[in-house]
Amino acid sequence: MVEVDAVVVGAGPNGLTAAVTLARAGLTVRVYEAAAEVGGGTRTEELTLPGFRHDVCSAVHPLGAGSPAFRALSLERHGVTWVEPAIPLAHPFPDGSAAILARSVAETAAVLGHDGATYRRLIGPFLGRWNDLAPDVLRAQLAGLPKDPLLLARFGVRAAAPAALLARLFRGEHARGLLAGLAAHAMAPLGSPATGGVALLFALAAHEVGWPFPAGGSQALADALAEHLRSLGGRIETGRPVRDLGELPSARAYLLDVMPEHLAALAGPRLPDRFAERLRRYRHGPAAFKIDYALSGPVPWTAEPCTRAGTVHLGPSFTEIGTALRAAYDGAAPETPFLIVAQPTLFDPSRAPAGSHVLWVYGHVPLGWTGDLTGAIERQIERFAPGFGDLVLARAVAGPATVEARNPDNVGGDIAGGACDHLRLLFRPTLARVPYATPDPGIYLCSSATPPGPGVHGMCGHHAALVALRRVFRLSGEEVRRRCGGSRTPDTGRAS
Repeated sequence: MVEVDAVVVGAGPNGLTAAVTLARAGLTVRVYEAAAEVGGGTRTEELTLPGFRHDVCSAVHPLGAGSPAFRALSLERHGVTWVEPAIPLAHPFPDGSAAILARSVAETAAVLGHDGATYRRLIGPFLGRWNDLAPDVLRAQLAGLPKDPLLLARFGVRAAAPAALLARLFRGEHARGLLAGLAAHAMAPLGSPATGGVALLFALAAHEVGWPFPAGGSQALADALAEHLRSLGGRIETGRPVRDLGELPSARAYLLDVMPEHLAALAGPRLPDRFAERLRRYRHGPAAFKIDYALSGPVPWTAEPCTRAGTVHLGPSFTEIGTALRAAYDGAAPETPFLIVAQPTLFDPSRAPAGSHVLWVYGHVPLGWTGDLTGAIERQIERFAPGFGDLVLARAVAGPATVEARNPDNVGGDIAGGACDHLRLLFRPTLARVPYATPDPGIYLCSSATPPGPGVHGMCGHHAALVALRRVFRLSGEEVRRRCGGSRTPDTGRAS
């Protein structure tokens, strides 16, 4: 007997979004999470000292604020308040100057000098079109026709290019460095295809929706999704690790917010050997080496715009950033790491004791690396903020092993859900028209190892749930739209 319509394994943002999407369609849903609380990559904890609340993995959410799935769920009604920094991103240089990614294109272009006009031409065709473009970009590219084929094609011509190619459009190091820092979020060499698209998408998001973070920390996103699910009658069981699907209640559909190799282990003989072997060989990319700081005051940045930015990229030149990314990709720790820094307490003082701050920093290292990057990270921060070390009250250092221990989906410290080089960002975990499905008609993958890949946006879970609604529960596209509030269902071609 079927005990429940659908079971979701993993209560990260994708698993919870999948569960909410299914529950909105009227299904009975249960979620099983191994950790003591929901969130996965969107948890907030006191990692250093009492009263200092740090984001365990994700911190800033441009794709979350602009996610079609999250917008359809109206998470603000369930407690999410977006905090908007004065400047989404600052990119400082050793001379005390800085490039910025502002909400205004004009302000961003003005700082880029003679490259400002080129930046306008690059980003201009897509301004004001986020609601048309995002649904087509944040999906499996082979799963049916896009909403706006011409717009997507125009974006795709630019987006398919490596960041190294797009950088040739610019003459100055400020624009080239800004572009490289944006592309580095893909955790792939700057010569990899589609890294230019990552840079363009993040730049466009800054102008269209900002680079905000949830008040109180990323945990607020997970808590809102969980509350929404419970309001629809869904159940969540935390502290429930799953080692085999046979341990779970019988259900018509199982959606797994896990890595492909974990899916193969959980499904066991339910998947054909050949398909399971492809999942077990899934390739992971470089790892993150992360440090969370409790500080006695704000970071003493030399470049003034950094004092007003929610996110700061540290690695001034295109060459320096490219060298750091290439080193991690090739299996060596970078001597001068490229750093992504978030400073939420400049805009949300509730996350630290009065007058104190938290700082979130990570650099790229090889997958599974066992060394210590702390010294190199702090030298890089001091390069742009002399005296930083005098403010440190405590630090929580997380190398790849600790990153994985906090969330088993971060295999070897890989926080991107798999390698993003050589078009692996677009076609994952295997080349398939509907990559969420498996040869077993009741088992689906809904993690960041499926399109559109890493980021806190819930779109992987959303798309997987839509496919299950069509294939397993036989709902028509119109019925799905009626029950789920206007969602567009992808083409549900057979799994390969």
